[in-house]
Parts: sequence; structure tokens; C-alpha cells
Amino acid sequence: YGECLEVKNFFVKIGCWPTPSVGNLKIFNDPIHGSIKLNPICLAVIDTPQFQRLRYIKQTGLCYFIYPGAAHNRFEHSLGVCYLAGEFIRTLKTNQPELGIDEKDVFCLELAGLCHDLGHGPFSHVFDAKFIPQVRKTPWKHETASSDMFEYLVQVHGLMKEGGIFRKFGLSETDMDFIKELMAGPSNRGNAEWPYRGREKAKAYLYEIVANKRNCIDVDKWDYIARDCHQLGIKNNFDYTRFIKFARVIEVNGEMQICIRDKELVNLYNMFSTRYVLHKNAYQHKVNCALDIISYKIVSFCKAFNDFLKKCTISESINDMEAYMHLTDNILFKILDTELPEGESQQNREELEEAKILIRRIFSRNLFKCILESQPLRSTLMEGV
Repeated sequence: YGECLEVKNFFVKIGCWPTPSVGNLKIFNDPIHGSIKLNPICLAVIDTPQFQRLRYIKQTGLCYFIYPGAAHNRFEHSLGVCYLAGEFIRTLKTNQPELGIDEKDVFCLELAGLCHDLGHGPFSHVFDAKFIPQVRKTPWKHETASSDMFEYLVQVHGLMKEGGIFRKFGLSETDMDFIKELMAGPSNRGNAEWPYRGREKAKAYLYEIVANKRNCIDVDKWDYIARDCHQLGIKNNFDYTRFIKFARVIEVNGEMQICIRDKELVNLYNMFSTRYVLHKNAYQHKVNCALDIISYKIVSFCKAFNDFLKKCTISESINDMEAYMHLTDNILFKILDTELPEGESQQNREELEEAKILIRRIFSRNLFKCILESQPLRSTLMEGV
């Protein structure tokens, strides 16, 4: 017993053994990253209905109807991003102790990685890129809903109340702002000098780990590239472990940025090359585009019905997280099972029937046909470069 106690004290000293007051760590067996360890803060978020909802949203949307292996969901992707965010920030902390990275920074990065996709709607990007702009006529992105859903989750489950698990780990209101900024961008956009509230400018590099607005090289991309390639059977030539080991934080033009060794340029090229292959062969596959159009039309036909959410319309749900958390890919089956009550208008009945016809077309693979595919003009390709 004495020897076991010494072993435990050793692990407590190096930070690998949780104290009874804050819960236990848990090991997940992930097909991409192997055995990954998540802390009690993340576990408290995972075990909520708001996060479990991600089990019912496919990572690649309706691409599952093209690639039979593309059955993975936003749930496991979020776990992977959480793990990679923790690995990256801890490696920087070890390699550059002068940066002053503390445990609260690590916890916030892991939580942001875990919750960055909480705001995805049915069929993922079809919902926020096509449906919402069409029916609301206002700019909206799923990152905004991720921030709102995280705030709603924390409030409903009392995670920031006195005695809540976030408080036990020392997280403050400023840390909550930091987490939401990591997911949705600056909260103080009026301040041109430094638009963030969660962390000072000296820690600007922390905003480049989960969702990098500067050059799009981030752990979110690393996980979905590796995971989608694995599930779709596409070769992945990018090695994120090498990138993490060679990364260093350096001051560039007065701002601390994550930089990489010159000899890692080929590895970085492989990341963008693999992403292009995924878009070409999967995300922008002509059949997947046809499925996206059908799914957009289905939801558009049903935008006026309250039956799915009981509280508000589908388009209005983006401002009501209690309703929004019930929106998943299962909406297809909900529409099929919907029967309008007596007295419903003829227009609504016709729209519902149109939606059901389109859903049956998906399940019978009677899809829209591609009649023309063209390459954009050179001038179009160079816009914004």
C-alpha cells in the first residue's frame, strides 16, 4: 500500500492524477488518435444533452450516401479537436516555458476545441451556408450558435455556479469569454488595436490553435482531414504530430504568432493538398452537391411548420438554443412522420408533401442529375489573392 501511495503522490505532483474533489479522468479509444485522455471539465460538458446532440449530426452531411464509410458524426470529431488542442498547447508550454502558459489556458483551449461545433444544424454546412441566408436574409454562422449553445449549456447545468465544476478548476467569467472568442471570434470588434477580451495581446498565439483566422492552420482542420480520410478511404499525407513538435511562438510584426520551421513546408503543403482532394472527391462531389440541393429544398419547404420544434420555426430556432438543440439530421424522419392537423392550410399540406417526395427520392437514390460542369475563369480564381 505504501508503494502504491508513493506512485499516486508522484502522479499527483506531475499533474496526471486528479484529486477526489474534481472528479476523474477518462480514457476514450479513438480510431484516429488512439487512447485519448480527457479531463473532468470536458467530461462534464460531454455528459449533457446539448453535447450528446452531436451524435446525430453527420460530420460530412449527406456524403454518407456516396461513401458508405462516412458515417462518423460531429461528436467524435469534437473529441478529437479537444485532444489535439490539449496536445498542441501543452507542447508549446513544455518547449517554451517563458510564454507563461498556465493550466487555465490549457483548460480553455480544450473546452473550445470540444465545443466549437455545438452550433451545427442539420446537414452541417448546408444549414448555415444555404438555408439560413435564404430564409433570414441576415448573416449568420454556426460559430455564433456554438458560442450561444455553450453559454446555454453552462447556464442550464450550473457549471459556473458556486460549487460547479468550472469553479472548482478556477475558471472565471473572463475565461468563459475567452472560450467563446476561441470559437466565434472577437467579442470586442470595435477595438481595432486588440479586439479580444479573454486574453491580452501577449497571448495572441492562443487564438491560432482551435480556429486560426490568420492562416487557417488549426487543430480543427487537422482532425477532420485525418478523420474524413480514414472514414472515406482517402490517403492522408499530412503529419500533424511533426507540425506540433516543430512549432514555436515567435514575435512577428509586434504580435506573438505560431510559426513553423522552413523544412516543414512540404508537410504543410500536404495538408492543403489533402484538403483539396477531400473537397474535390467528397465535399464537392457532384452527387453530394445534388444531395445538398435536395436537403436545402426539404428544409425550405418546412420552414413554416412548428411541429418539429414545438416552440418556434426552424429558421427562428437559431436564436433559441432550447429549441435549436432538437434540430439534427433526424429531421428527415420527423418530416416523414409528420401529419398535419385538421384545418391546416392547403399550401402547408402541399409543401409538406413536396418535402416528403424529396426525402423519398434520397432514400431511393432518385437524385438530381448534373448536366454541366465547368471550370471558373482565371480572373475569378485570382479574386482576393
